[in-house]
Amino acid sequence: MNISVIIPTYNRRKLVERAVMSVLNQTFKPHEIIVIDDGSSDDTKQILKNYPVRYIYQQNQGVSKSRNRGILEAKYNWIAFLDSDDEWRSDKLQKQISFHMKNKNILFSHTGERWIRDGKEIKYPKRLKKPYGRCFVDNLSACKIAASSVLIYKKVFEEVGYFDEEMRVCEDYDLWLRVSYGFEIGLIDEPLITKYAGHTQLSNEIFAIDIHHINSLLNFLDGKYTNEVKKEIERKLRIVKNGANKRENTNILKWCEKVSCQIV
Repeated sequence: MNISVIIPTYNRRKLVERAVMSVLNQTFKPHEIIVIDDGSSDDTKQILKNYPVRYIYQQNQGVSKSRNRGILEAKYNWIAFLDSDDEWRSDKLQKQISFHMKNKNILFSHTGERWIRDGKEIKYPKRLKKPYGRCFVDNLSACKIAASSVLIYKKVFEEVGYFDEEMRVCEDYDLWLRVSYGFEIGLIDEPLITKYAGHTQLSNEIFAIDIHHINSLLNFLDGKYTNEVKKEIERKLRIVKNGANKRENTNILKWCEKVSCQIV
């Protein structure tokens, strides 16, 4: 299996260095490491000159554009993602390769994860239990698949599309819905990646994350899981309405009414 690793980054020179090192320390060495620098103004480029990576710079366009650029630039058929603020356990790729060699019909896999906040490990929430198999419905409630844990065969993108470049957040949730709708998902149920919190993260800055989830779910209203999708939209709408009422946000309340009419 030939693997291209894609690492998007933006002004995270110290963190991206740690991420790259965790790839170089793999027991199975990937065939290329592509770092997509999404317009950094720090010295990321100079730092990465010391490492065997393909460095590609672009004007700041967001993580979706960065990942998509990496996919299109990749020379090999298997794609692994790693966010610049995460890192891999040394046997991460080896474990996934072994899984896919035994399950050649599965073209997408992910792994468990550890969470570290301010230097201390925090318990992984039960509500985010990792999905596997034919698991579209299991993915409706939240984003349960960490991009940094994913290994995916390139042709899957040709069938379901790429990361939505119009989405500033929840682009992972949106794509994993499309993948799990049509493909079986493999899971290596071990914490093979570490995710860090405590620094500024985009998902923490956006109001009402469920608005973005709902917009993605609306694309599946006419499919084979209509009832399940409608039920999840209704649940998320209640959450968004409560938040909008507390903030007296009339624009979001109007949007909620519009969505309610769509799912009647």
